[in-house]
Amino acid sequence: MADTSISDPSASTRTISPPQHAVLDYGVAAAFFAFGVYARSRHRSAAALAFANGAMVLGMSLSTDYPGGVLRILSFRGHRTGDIAQAALAGLGPILFGFANDPEAKYFYGQAATEIGVIGTTDWDAAASHP
Repeated sequence: MADTSISDPSASTRTISPPQHAVLDYGVAAAFFAFGVYARSRHRSAAALAFANGAMVLGMSLSTDYPGGVLRILSFRGHRTGDIAQAALAGLGPILFGFANDPEAKYFYGQAATEIGVIGTTDWDAAASHP
């Protein structure tokens, strides 16, 4: 029998499970809130964008039907759509808020790139196991 895992990209690239994704989400929300506190007195636009991103990630996490979700009104696949929107907000936010060339923008560009990586490596078809 031939090993097809090498030729099947989904077999080796979809490595983040729903529980792992939940842990990442709550960590990302905390990081955005922490950056918002840090930037609050230094760069109001960056702080506002950080708080908006943190609230978006936290709200989606609490609402998603996965381990760590509380309300469970958003499907895991629906959560993916929110992640795409959040990555866009993080990546385009510095442009929209007028600080694309400020040092604070690098934080958002890095977060957007990381989010794209997480979206690309999450197994969205995995069944979320409930505790």
